[in-house]
Amino acid sequence: MAAGETQLYAKVFNKLKGRSTPSLLDPLLGMGFPAHTALKALAATGRKTAEEASNWLHCHCNDPSLDDPIPQEYALFLCPTGPLLDKLQDFWRESRRQCAKNRAHEVFPHITLCDFFTCEDQKVEYLYEALKRAGDRTLRAFPSAVPLVLHSSISYLGFFVDDSPADIIREFAVMFATEASVLADCTVKPCTKQLHLTLAHKFYPHHQRTLEQLARAINPSHSCQWTATLYSRDMRFVHYQTLRVLFQYKPQNVDELTLSPGDYIFVDPTQQEEASEGWVIGISQRTGCRGFLPENYTERASECDTWVRHRTYTFSVTPDLSSRKDGEASSRRNGDPNPPSSSRSLSSLQSLQATIVRRSVLVVRHGERVDQIFGKSWLQQCTTPDGRYYRPDLNFPRSLPKRSRGIKDFENDPPLSSCGIFQSRMAGEALLDSGIRITSVFSSPALRCLQTAKHILGEFKLEKKVKIRVEPGIFEWTKWEAGKTTPTLMTLEEMKEADFNVSLDYRSHLWVCASAKKTKRKENGSW
Repeated sequence: MAAGETQLYAKVFNKLKGRSTPSLLDPLLGMGFPAHTALKALAATGRKTAEEASNWLHCHCNDPSLDDPIPQEYALFLCPTGPLLDKLQDFWRESRRQCAKNRAHEVFPHITLCDFFTCEDQKVEYLYEALKRAGDRTLRAFPSAVPLVLHSSISYLGFFVDDSPADIIREFAVMFATEASVLADCTVKPCTKQLHLTLAHKFYPHHQRTLEQLARAINPSHSCQWTATLYSRDMRFVHYQTLRVLFQYKPQNVDELTLSPGDYIFVDPTQQEEASEGWVIGISQRTGCRGFLPENYTERASECDTWVRHRTYTFSVTPDLSSRKDGEASSRRNGDPNPPSSSRSLSSLQSLQATIVRRSVLVVRHGERVDQIFGKSWLQQCTTPDGRYYRPDLNFPRSLPKRSRGIKDFENDPPLSSCGIFQSRMAGEALLDSGIRITSVFSSPALRCLQTAKHILGEFKLEKKVKIRVEPGIFEWTKWEAGKTTPTLMTLEEMKEADFNVSLDYRSHLWVCASAKKTKRKENGSW
Protein backbone atom coordinates (compact mmCIF):
# COMPACT_ATOMS: atom_id res chain seq x y z
CA MET A 1 0.00 0.00 0.00
CA ALA A 2 1.08 3.60 -0.62
CA ALA A 3 2.12 5.72 2.35
CA GLY A 4 -0.84 8.06 1.84
CA GLU A 5 -3.30 5.13 1.98
CA THR A 6 -1.66 3.84 5.17
CA GLN A 7 -2.03 7.23 6.84
CA LEU A 8 -5.69 7.46 5.75
CA TYR A 9 -6.55 4.06 7.24
CA ALA A 10 -4.59 4.96 10.37
CA LYS A 11 -6.72 8.09 10.84
CA VAL A 12 -9.92 6.11 10.38
CA PHE A 13 -8.68 3.48 12.83
CA ASN A 14 -7.92 6.14 15.44
CA LYS A 15 -11.41 7.64 15.01
CA LEU A 16 -13.02 4.26 15.49
CA LYS A 17 -10.76 3.50 18.40
CA GLY A 18 -11.86 6.65 20.20
CA ARG A 19 -15.52 5.64 20.24
CA SER A 20 -17.26 4.29 23.29
CA THR A 21 -18.10 0.96 21.64
CA PRO A 22 -15.26 -1.50 20.97
CA SER A 23 -14.06 -1.39 17.37
CA LEU A 24 -14.68 -4.43 15.18
CA LEU A 25 -11.38 -3.61 13.52
CA ASP A 26 -9.25 -4.33 16.60
CA PRO A 27 -9.48 -8.14 16.62
CA LEU A 28 -8.93 -8.31 12.85
CA LEU A 29 -5.78 -6.19 13.06
CA GLY A 30 -4.70 -8.34 15.99
CA MET A 31 -4.94 -11.41 13.75
CA GLY A 32 -2.49 -9.78 11.34
CA PHE A 33 -4.89 -8.72 8.59
CA PRO A 34 -4.00 -5.44 6.84
CA ALA A 35 -6.33 -2.55 7.67
CA HIS A 36 -7.62 -2.11 4.11
CA THR A 37 -8.61 -5.79 3.69
CA ALA A 38 -10.09 -5.92 7.19
CA LEU A 39 -12.29 -2.89 6.42
CA LYS A 40 -13.26 -4.47 3.12
CA ALA A 41 -14.31 -7.68 4.90
CA LEU A 42 -16.36 -5.72 7.44
CA ALA A 43 -18.17 -3.82 4.67
CA ALA A 44 -18.79 -7.04 2.70
CA THR A 45 -20.38 -8.75 5.73
CA GLY A 46 -22.47 -5.83 7.01
CA ARG A 47 -20.17 -4.99 9.96
CA LYS A 48 -21.93 -7.53 12.16
CA THR A 49 -19.13 -9.40 13.96
CA ALA A 50 -15.37 -9.64 13.71
CA GLU A 51 -15.71 -13.42 13.45
CA GLU A 52 -17.85 -13.17 10.33
CA ALA A 53 -15.38 -10.75 8.75
CA SER A 54 -12.48 -13.05 9.67
CA ASN A 55 -14.22 -16.02 8.02
CA TRP A 56 -14.78 -13.90 4.90
CA LEU A 57 -11.06 -13.06 4.74
CA HIS A 58 -10.04 -16.70 5.12
CA CYS A 59 -12.42 -17.74 2.31
CA HIS A 60 -11.08 -14.97 0.07
CA CYS A 61 -7.40 -15.75 0.64
CA ASN A 62 -7.03 -16.62 -3.08
CA ASP A 63 -9.31 -13.84 -4.33
CA PRO A 64 -7.31 -11.95 -7.01
CA SER A 65 -9.34 -8.78 -6.29
CA LEU A 66 -8.85 -8.79 -2.51
CA ASP A 67 -6.48 -5.80 -2.55
CA ASP A 68 -8.41 -3.86 -5.20
CA PRO A 69 -9.96 -0.65 -3.80
CA ILE A 70 -13.48 -1.49 -5.04
CA PRO A 71 -16.18 -0.19 -2.69
CA GLN A 72 -19.61 -1.70 -2.18
CA GLU A 73 -22.76 -0.09 -3.57
CA TYR A 74 -25.43 0.89 -1.05
CA ALA A 75 -29.15 1.65 -1.23
CA LEU A 76 -31.87 2.50 1.26
CA PHE A 77 -35.29 0.82 1.06
CA LEU A 78 -38.49 1.24 3.04
CA CYS A 79 -39.67 -2.31 3.72
CA PRO A 80 -43.02 -3.50 5.11
CA THR A 81 -43.22 -5.99 7.98
CA GLY A 82 -45.98 -7.88 9.75
CA PRO A 83 -49.32 -8.94 8.19
CA LEU A 84 -48.90 -6.73 5.10
CA LEU A 85 -45.55 -8.36 4.31
CA ASP A 86 -47.14 -11.81 4.69
CA LYS A 87 -49.80 -10.91 2.11
CA LEU A 88 -47.21 -9.46 -0.26
CA GLN A 89 -45.09 -12.61 -0.04
CA ASP A 90 -48.19 -14.70 -0.75
CA PHE A 91 -48.68 -12.59 -3.88
CA TRP A 92 -45.00 -13.07 -4.83
CA ARG A 93 -45.30 -16.85 -4.66
CA GLU A 94 -48.71 -17.15 -6.31
CA SER A 95 -47.91 -14.72 -9.13
CA ARG A 96 -44.75 -16.65 -9.91
CA ARG A 97 -46.62 -19.95 -9.88
CA GLN A 98 -49.47 -18.77 -12.12
CA CYS A 99 -47.71 -16.25 -14.37
CA ALA A 100 -44.02 -17.22 -14.28
CA LYS A 101 -41.20 -15.06 -12.98
CA ASN A 102 -41.11 -11.35 -13.76
CA ARG A 103 -38.69 -8.55 -12.92
CA ALA A 104 -40.34 -7.81 -9.55
CA HIS A 105 -39.42 -11.27 -8.24
CA GLU A 106 -35.74 -10.31 -8.30
CA VAL A 107 -36.15 -8.19 -5.15
CA PHE A 108 -38.18 -8.39 -1.92
CA PRO A 109 -41.22 -6.07 -1.41
CA HIS A 110 -39.96 -2.52 -0.88
CA ILE A 111 -40.23 1.19 -1.62
CA THR A 112 -36.98 2.59 -3.03
CA LEU A 113 -35.76 5.66 -1.11
CA CYS A 114 -32.54 6.31 -3.03
CA ASP A 115 -30.54 5.02 -5.95
CA PHE A 116 -27.53 2.78 -5.38
CA PHE A 117 -24.42 4.79 -4.41
CA THR A 118 -20.84 3.99 -3.44
CA CYS A 119 -19.20 4.50 -0.06
CA GLU A 120 -15.58 3.89 0.89
CA ASP A 121 -15.10 0.94 3.22
CA GLN A 122 -13.65 3.05 6.03
CA LYS A 123 -16.71 5.37 6.04
CA VAL A 124 -19.52 2.80 6.10
CA GLU A 125 -20.13 3.30 9.83
CA TYR A 126 -21.01 6.92 9.13
CA LEU A 127 -23.86 5.73 6.91
CA TYR A 128 -25.36 4.02 9.94
CA GLU A 129 -25.14 7.28 11.86
CA ALA A 130 -26.79 9.12 8.92
CA LEU A 131 -29.66 6.60 8.94
CA LYS A 132 -30.17 7.02 12.69
CA ARG A 133 -30.14 10.82 12.54
CA ALA A 134 -32.59 10.99 9.64
CA GLY A 135 -34.86 8.45 11.31
CA ASP A 136 -34.88 10.25 14.66
CA ARG A 137 -35.84 13.52 12.98
CA THR A 138 -38.71 11.90 11.04
CA LEU A 139 -40.02 9.49 13.66
CA ARG A 140 -42.70 11.71 15.19
CA ALA A 141 -44.00 12.91 11.82
CA PHE A 142 -43.95 9.48 10.17
CA PRO A 143 -47.53 8.45 9.18
CA SER A 144 -49.27 5.87 11.34
CA ALA A 145 -50.61 4.33 8.11
CA VAL A 146 -49.07 4.62 4.65
CA PRO A 147 -51.89 4.88 2.06
CA LEU A 148 -51.29 2.52 -0.88
CA VAL A 149 -53.29 2.84 -4.12
CA LEU A 150 -53.20 0.03 -6.71
CA HIS A 151 -52.00 1.07 -10.17
CA SER A 152 -51.91 -1.15 -13.26
CA SER A 153 -50.58 -0.82 -16.79
CA ILE A 154 -49.59 -3.20 -19.59
CA SER A 155 -46.13 -3.79 -18.09
CA TYR A 156 -46.38 -2.58 -14.47
CA LEU A 157 -48.47 -3.42 -11.44
CA GLY A 158 -47.96 -1.92 -8.01
CA PHE A 159 -49.04 0.33 -5.18
CA PHE A 160 -48.49 4.11 -5.34
CA VAL A 161 -47.96 6.10 -2.13
CA ASP A 162 -50.19 9.16 -2.26
CA ASP A 163 -50.96 12.35 -0.34
CA SER A 164 -48.92 13.93 2.46
CA PRO A 165 -47.42 10.64 3.79
CA ALA A 166 -45.45 10.38 0.55
CA ASP A 167 -44.01 13.87 1.18
CA ILE A 168 -42.87 12.86 4.68
CA ILE A 169 -41.17 9.71 3.35
CA ARG A 170 -39.46 11.74 0.64
CA GLU A 171 -38.27 14.24 3.28
CA PHE A 172 -36.76 11.32 5.22
CA ALA A 173 -34.93 10.17 2.08
CA VAL A 174 -33.58 13.68 1.50
CA MET A 175 -32.44 13.93 5.15
CA PHE A 176 -30.56 10.62 4.84
CA ALA A 177 -28.90 11.76 1.61
CA THR A 178 -27.83 15.03 3.24
CA GLU A 179 -26.44 13.34 6.37
CA ALA A 180 -24.62 10.70 4.29
CA SER A 181 -23.04 13.45 2.22
CA VAL A 182 -21.81 15.29 5.31
CA LEU A 183 -20.72 12.33 7.43
CA ALA A 184 -19.55 9.76 4.87
CA ASP A 185 -18.73 12.05 1.95
CA CYS A 186 -21.14 10.11 -0.34
CA THR A 187 -23.17 11.36 -3.26
CA VAL A 188 -26.68 10.02 -2.65
CA LYS A 189 -29.60 10.68 -4.98
CA PRO A 190 -32.84 10.46 -2.98
CA CYS A 191 -36.08 9.39 -4.64
CA THR A 192 -38.17 12.52 -5.14
CA LYS A 193 -40.59 11.19 -7.74
CA GLN A 194 -43.68 9.00 -7.30
CA LEU A 195 -43.05 6.53 -4.47
CA HIS A 196 -44.22 3.02 -5.31
CA LEU A 197 -44.15 -0.58 -4.15
CA THR A 198 -43.79 -2.77 -7.23
CA LEU A 199 -45.84 -5.99 -7.42
CA ALA A 200 -45.03 -7.04 -11.02
CA HIS A 201 -42.89 -5.55 -13.75
CA LYS A 202 -42.10 -6.54 -17.35
CA PHE A 203 -44.58 -9.39 -17.43
CA TYR A 204 -46.40 -10.90 -20.41
CA PRO A 205 -49.43 -8.75 -21.37
CA HIS A 206 -51.81 -11.72 -21.26
CA HIS A 207 -50.96 -12.18 -17.56
CA GLN A 208 -52.14 -8.69 -16.61
CA ARG A 209 -55.69 -9.69 -15.67
CA THR A 210 -54.54 -12.61 -13.50
CA LEU A 211 -51.99 -10.44 -11.72
CA GLU A 212 -54.60 -7.76 -11.08
CA GLN A 213 -56.94 -10.33 -9.54
CA LEU A 214 -54.18 -11.56 -7.23
CA ALA A 215 -53.24 -8.00 -6.29
CA ARG A 216 -56.82 -7.11 -5.32
CA ALA A 217 -56.64 -9.85 -2.66
CA ILE A 218 -54.02 -7.73 -0.84
CA ASN A 219 -55.55 -5.36 1.67
CA PRO A 220 -53.12 -2.39 1.80
CA SER A 221 -54.62 -1.28 5.13
CA HIS A 222 -53.22 -4.38 6.87
CA SER A 223 -51.25 -3.65 10.03
CA CYS A 224 -47.66 -2.83 9.13
CA GLN A 225 -44.48 -1.45 10.65
CA TRP A 226 -42.26 0.17 8.06
CA THR A 227 -38.52 -0.32 8.34
CA ALA A 228 -35.84 1.69 6.56
CA THR A 229 -33.13 -0.84 5.70
CA LEU A 230 -29.65 -0.23 4.31
CA TYR A 231 -28.38 -2.88 1.88
CA SER A 232 -25.18 -3.26 -0.12
CA ARG A 233 -24.13 -5.23 -3.19
CA ASP A 234 -20.94 -5.93 -5.14
CA MET A 235 -20.92 -3.31 -7.89
CA ARG A 236 -18.85 -5.52 -10.22
CA PHE A 237 -21.67 -8.02 -10.74
CA VAL A 238 -24.68 -5.74 -11.21
CA HIS A 239 -25.33 -6.97 -14.76
CA TYR A 240 -24.38 -10.60 -14.15
CA GLN A 241 -26.71 -13.55 -13.68
CA THR A 242 -26.74 -15.04 -10.19
CA LEU A 243 -26.77 -18.83 -9.75
CA ARG A 244 -27.41 -20.74 -6.51
CA VAL A 245 -25.46 -23.99 -6.04
CA LEU A 246 -27.62 -27.05 -5.34
CA PHE A 247 -25.06 -29.85 -5.14
CA GLN A 248 -21.49 -30.26 -3.97
CA TYR A 249 -18.85 -30.45 -6.69
CA LYS A 250 -15.15 -31.23 -6.39
CA PRO A 251 -13.01 -29.87 -9.24
CA GLN A 252 -11.64 -32.38 -11.73
CA ASN A 253 -9.28 -29.79 -13.24
CA VAL A 254 -7.36 -26.79 -11.90
CA ASP A 255 -9.57 -24.31 -13.78
CA GLU A 256 -12.81 -25.49 -12.12
CA LEU A 257 -14.56 -24.09 -9.04
CA THR A 258 -15.26 -25.92 -5.81
CA LEU A 259 -19.00 -25.84 -5.18
CA SER A 260 -20.92 -26.22 -1.92
CA PRO A 261 -24.71 -26.15 -1.61
CA GLY A 262 -25.87 -22.60 -0.92
CA ASP A 263 -22.96 -20.91 -2.70
CA TYR A 264 -23.74 -18.11 -5.12
CA ILE A 265 -22.00 -17.79 -8.47
CA PHE A 266 -21.91 -14.64 -10.64
CA VAL A 267 -22.04 -15.41 -14.37
CA ASP A 268 -21.55 -12.96 -17.24
CA PRO A 269 -23.71 -14.27 -20.13
CA THR A 270 -21.58 -12.37 -22.67
CA GLN A 271 -18.33 -14.10 -21.61
CA GLN A 272 -19.12 -17.79 -22.14
CA GLU A 273 -17.26 -18.52 -25.40
CA GLU A 274 -14.70 -20.73 -23.64
CA ALA A 275 -17.34 -22.86 -21.90
CA SER A 276 -18.50 -26.16 -23.37
CA GLU A 277 -22.18 -27.10 -23.49
CA GLY A 278 -23.53 -27.63 -19.99
CA TRP A 279 -20.71 -25.63 -18.40
CA VAL A 280 -20.36 -21.95 -17.51
CA ILE A 281 -17.59 -19.65 -16.32
CA GLY A 282 -18.40 -17.82 -13.12
CA ILE A 283 -17.04 -16.10 -10.03
CA SER A 284 -17.80 -17.51 -6.59
CA GLN A 285 -19.22 -15.01 -4.13
CA ARG A 286 -17.88 -17.11 -1.24
CA THR A 287 -14.24 -17.18 -2.43
CA GLY A 288 -13.96 -14.53 -5.15
CA CYS A 289 -12.29 -17.10 -7.44
CA ARG A 290 -13.13 -17.57 -11.11
CA GLY A 291 -13.52 -20.90 -12.91
CA PHE A 292 -15.66 -23.41 -14.77
CA LEU A 293 -18.62 -25.20 -13.19
CA PRO A 294 -21.38 -27.60 -14.35
CA GLU A 295 -24.50 -25.51 -14.90
CA ASN A 296 -26.88 -28.31 -13.93
CA TYR A 297 -25.49 -28.18 -10.38
CA THR A 298 -27.11 -24.76 -9.99
CA GLU A 299 -30.38 -22.88 -10.33
CA ARG A 300 -31.18 -19.25 -11.08
CA ALA A 301 -31.24 -17.10 -7.96
CA SER A 302 -32.85 -13.72 -7.38
CA GLU A 303 -30.83 -10.55 -7.73
CA CYS A 304 -31.20 -9.61 -4.05
CA ASP A 305 -30.08 -13.01 -2.71
CA THR A 306 -26.47 -11.80 -2.58
CA TRP A 307 -27.23 -8.38 -1.11
CA VAL A 308 -25.90 -7.70 2.39
CA ARG A 309 -28.19 -6.27 5.04
CA HIS A 310 -26.45 -3.65 7.17
CA ARG A 311 -28.67 -1.60 9.51
CA THR A 312 -32.39 -0.91 9.98
CA TYR A 313 -34.48 1.88 11.45
CA THR A 314 -38.04 0.94 12.38
CA PHE A 315 -40.76 3.56 12.39
CA SER A 316 -42.67 1.95 15.24
CA VAL A 317 -46.37 2.73 15.55
CA THR A 318 -47.05 0.09 18.18
CA PRO A 319 -44.52 -1.34 20.65
CA ASP A 320 -42.66 -4.24 19.11
CA LEU A 321 -39.32 -4.99 20.73
CA SER A 322 -38.30 -7.67 18.29
CA SER A 323 -38.57 -5.36 15.27
CA ARG A 324 -36.65 -2.52 16.99
CA LYS A 325 -33.37 -4.39 17.31
CA ASP A 326 -30.78 -2.59 15.24
CA GLY A 327 -28.96 -4.90 12.91
CA GLU A 328 -30.77 -7.94 14.24
CA ALA A 329 -28.82 -11.20 14.18
CA SER A 330 -29.79 -13.08 11.08
CA SER A 331 -28.03 -15.28 8.61
CA ARG A 332 -30.43 -14.16 5.89
CA ARG A 333 -29.08 -11.43 3.65
CA ASN A 334 -32.07 -10.34 1.64
CA GLY A 335 -34.29 -9.32 4.55
CA ASP A 336 -37.02 -11.81 3.70
CA PRO A 337 -38.40 -13.86 6.59
CA ASN A 338 -38.62 -17.58 6.05
CA PRO A 339 -41.99 -18.43 4.48
CA PRO A 340 -44.34 -20.46 6.67
CA SER A 341 -43.92 -24.18 6.26
CA SER A 342 -46.56 -25.89 4.18
CA SER A 343 -47.08 -29.09 2.31
CA ARG A 344 -45.51 -28.29 -1.04
CA SER A 345 -45.82 -31.76 -2.46
CA LEU A 346 -49.61 -31.72 -2.23
CA SER A 347 -49.98 -28.30 -3.86
CA SER A 348 -47.48 -29.22 -6.59
CA LEU A 349 -49.39 -32.42 -7.30
CA GLN A 350 -52.72 -30.60 -7.48
CA SER A 351 -51.39 -27.85 -9.73
CA LEU A 352 -49.79 -30.35 -12.08
CA GLN A 353 -52.96 -32.40 -12.32
CA ALA A 354 -54.98 -29.25 -12.96
CA THR A 355 -52.81 -28.26 -15.93
CA ILE A 356 -52.85 -31.63 -17.65
CA VAL A 357 -55.62 -31.88 -20.18
CA ARG A 358 -57.07 -35.05 -21.57
CA ARG A 359 -54.43 -35.34 -24.28
CA SER A 360 -51.01 -33.88 -23.58
CA VAL A 361 -47.44 -34.01 -24.88
CA LEU A 362 -44.72 -33.99 -22.24
CA VAL A 363 -41.23 -32.96 -23.36
CA VAL A 364 -38.48 -34.40 -21.14
CA ARG A 365 -34.81 -33.48 -21.28
CA HIS A 366 -32.30 -36.31 -20.89
CA GLY A 367 -30.40 -36.77 -17.64
CA GLU A 368 -26.79 -35.85 -16.90
CA ARG A 369 -24.38 -37.19 -19.55
CA VAL A 370 -20.87 -38.37 -18.74
CA ASP A 371 -19.07 -36.05 -21.17
CA GLN A 372 -20.55 -32.98 -19.46
CA ILE A 373 -19.03 -34.10 -16.17
CA PHE A 374 -15.74 -35.67 -17.21
CA GLY A 375 -15.11 -33.62 -20.36
CA LYS A 376 -14.82 -34.53 -24.01
CA SER A 377 -11.95 -36.93 -23.26
CA TRP A 378 -14.19 -39.03 -21.01
CA LEU A 379 -13.80 -42.13 -23.21
CA GLN A 380 -10.02 -42.14 -22.83
CA GLN A 381 -10.48 -42.08 -19.05
CA CYS A 382 -12.48 -45.33 -19.02
CA THR A 383 -10.80 -47.35 -21.78
CA THR A 384 -8.06 -49.94 -21.21
CA PRO A 385 -5.15 -50.20 -23.65
CA ASP A 386 -6.83 -53.20 -25.30
CA GLY A 387 -10.04 -51.19 -25.91
CA ARG A 388 -12.20 -52.47 -23.05
CA TYR A 389 -14.44 -50.37 -20.81
CA TYR A 390 -13.81 -50.03 -17.07
CA ARG A 391 -15.36 -47.81 -14.41
CA PRO A 392 -12.79 -45.28 -13.09
CA ASP A 393 -15.34 -43.30 -11.07
CA LEU A 394 -18.68 -44.13 -9.44
CA ASN A 395 -20.38 -41.51 -11.61
CA PHE A 396 -19.45 -43.54 -14.70
CA PRO A 397 -22.10 -46.12 -15.70
CA ARG A 398 -21.57 -49.71 -14.58
CA SER A 399 -21.32 -50.93 -18.18
CA LEU A 400 -21.83 -49.87 -21.79
CA PRO A 401 -24.00 -51.57 -24.44
CA LYS A 402 -22.30 -53.58 -27.16
CA ARG A 403 -21.61 -51.75 -30.41
CA SER A 404 -20.75 -53.44 -33.71
CA ARG A 405 -17.80 -51.09 -34.29
CA GLY A 406 -16.55 -51.19 -30.72
CA ILE A 407 -16.30 -48.71 -27.89
CA LYS A 408 -15.11 -45.82 -30.04
CA ASP A 409 -18.66 -45.16 -31.29
CA PHE A 410 -19.59 -43.91 -27.81
CA GLU A 411 -17.29 -40.89 -28.17
CA ASN A 412 -19.99 -38.78 -29.85
CA ASP A 413 -22.93 -40.76 -28.47
CA PRO A 414 -22.23 -40.71 -24.71
CA PRO A 415 -24.35 -42.51 -22.10
CA LEU A 416 -25.90 -41.12 -18.93
CA SER A 417 -23.76 -40.82 -15.85
CA SER A 418 -24.83 -42.60 -12.66
CA CYS A 419 -26.35 -39.29 -11.49
CA GLY A 420 -28.13 -39.00 -14.83
CA ILE A 421 -29.70 -42.44 -14.35
CA PHE A 422 -30.83 -41.40 -10.88
CA GLN A 423 -32.31 -38.16 -12.30
CA SER A 424 -34.24 -40.14 -14.90
CA ARG A 425 -35.71 -42.46 -12.30
CA MET A 426 -36.68 -39.52 -10.11
CA ALA A 427 -38.39 -37.85 -13.07
CA GLY A 428 -40.33 -41.04 -13.68
CA GLU A 429 -41.30 -41.27 -10.01
CA ALA A 430 -42.54 -37.65 -10.04
CA LEU A 431 -44.62 -38.25 -13.17
CA LEU A 432 -46.06 -41.42 -11.65
CA ASP A 433 -47.03 -39.56 -8.46
CA SER A 434 -48.75 -36.84 -10.51
CA GLY A 435 -51.24 -39.35 -11.89
CA ILE A 436 -50.12 -39.10 -15.52
CA ARG A 437 -50.87 -42.03 -17.81
CA ILE A 438 -48.33 -42.74 -20.56
CA THR A 439 -49.59 -44.18 -23.84
CA SER A 440 -46.78 -43.44 -26.33
CA VAL A 441 -43.09 -42.63 -26.09
CA PHE A 442 -40.88 -41.04 -28.77
CA SER A 443 -37.14 -40.74 -28.30
CA SER A 444 -34.11 -39.41 -30.07
CA PRO A 445 -31.74 -42.20 -31.18
CA ALA A 446 -29.07 -40.75 -28.88
CA LEU A 447 -28.13 -43.28 -26.21
CA ARG A 448 -28.65 -40.80 -23.35
CA CYS A 449 -32.24 -40.16 -24.51
CA LEU A 450 -33.06 -43.85 -24.88
CA GLN A 451 -31.75 -44.47 -21.36
CA THR A 452 -33.81 -41.61 -19.95
CA ALA A 453 -36.99 -42.91 -21.61
CA LYS A 454 -36.29 -46.45 -20.40
CA HIS A 455 -35.82 -45.43 -16.76
CA ILE A 456 -38.94 -43.25 -16.77
CA LEU A 457 -40.97 -46.15 -18.14
CA GLY A 458 -39.37 -48.38 -15.53
CA GLU A 459 -40.91 -46.32 -12.73
CA PHE A 460 -44.32 -46.87 -14.37
CA LYS A 461 -43.59 -50.62 -14.75
CA LEU A 462 -44.16 -50.12 -18.48
CA GLU A 463 -40.68 -50.85 -19.82
CA LYS A 464 -41.92 -54.15 -21.30
CA LYS A 465 -45.38 -52.93 -22.36
CA VAL A 466 -44.81 -49.55 -24.07
CA LYS A 467 -42.41 -49.59 -27.00
CA ILE A 468 -40.08 -46.64 -27.57
CA ARG A 469 -40.50 -45.13 -31.04
CA VAL A 470 -37.08 -43.93 -32.19
CA GLU A 471 -37.41 -40.63 -34.08
CA PRO A 472 -34.15 -39.22 -35.58
CA GLY A 473 -35.99 -35.97 -36.29
CA ILE A 474 -35.82 -34.95 -32.63
CA PHE A 475 -32.08 -35.53 -32.28
CA GLU A 476 -30.67 -32.19 -31.09
CA TRP A 477 -27.65 -31.00 -33.03
CA THR A 478 -26.03 -28.42 -30.74
CA LYS A 479 -22.65 -26.73 -30.46
CA TRP A 480 -21.38 -29.77 -28.53
CA GLU A 481 -21.28 -31.79 -31.76
CA ALA A 482 -21.08 -28.91 -34.25
CA GLY A 483 -18.20 -29.02 -36.71
CA LYS A 484 -17.72 -32.79 -36.42
CA THR A 485 -18.82 -35.70 -38.50
CA THR A 486 -22.28 -37.13 -37.89
CA PRO A 487 -22.27 -39.18 -34.65
CA THR A 488 -22.55 -42.92 -35.16
CA LEU A 489 -25.77 -43.84 -33.40
CA MET A 490 -26.92 -47.30 -32.39
CA THR A 491 -28.96 -49.34 -34.86
CA LEU A 492 -32.38 -50.69 -33.89
CA GLU A 493 -30.87 -54.14 -33.62
CA GLU A 494 -28.18 -52.90 -31.24
CA MET A 495 -30.84 -51.13 -29.19
CA LYS A 496 -32.83 -54.35 -28.94
CA GLU A 497 -29.73 -56.29 -27.92
CA ALA A 498 -29.05 -53.65 -25.24
CA ASP A 499 -32.51 -54.34 -23.76
CA PHE A 500 -34.22 -51.20 -25.07
CA ASN A 501 -37.83 -52.02 -25.92
CA VAL A 502 -37.88 -50.12 -29.23
CA SER A 503 -40.50 -50.43 -31.94
CA LEU A 504 -39.26 -52.06 -35.15
CA ASP A 505 -42.46 -51.13 -37.01
CA TYR A 506 -42.31 -47.37 -36.43
CA ARG A 507 -41.39 -45.37 -39.53
CA SER A 508 -39.45 -42.17 -38.88
CA HIS A 509 -41.16 -38.94 -39.98
CA LEU A 510 -37.74 -37.50 -40.83
CA TRP A 511 -37.01 -40.23 -43.40
CA VAL A 512 -40.55 -39.99 -44.81
CA CYS A 513 -40.10 -36.25 -45.47
CA ALA A 514 -36.65 -36.81 -46.97
CA SER A 515 -37.95 -39.54 -49.31
CA ALA A 516 -40.85 -37.32 -50.42
CA LYS A 517 -38.46 -34.48 -51.28
CA LYS A 518 -36.24 -36.84 -53.27
CA THR A 519 -39.22 -38.15 -55.24
CA LYS A 520 -40.44 -34.63 -56.01
CA ARG A 521 -37.02 -33.51 -57.23
CA LYS A 522 -36.79 -36.56 -59.47
CA GLU A 523 -40.22 -35.88 -60.99
CA ASN A 524 -39.26 -32.25 -61.69
CA GLY A 525 -36.07 -33.32 -63.44
CA SER A 526 -33.82 -31.82 -60.80
CA TRP A 527 -32.49 -35.10 -59.46
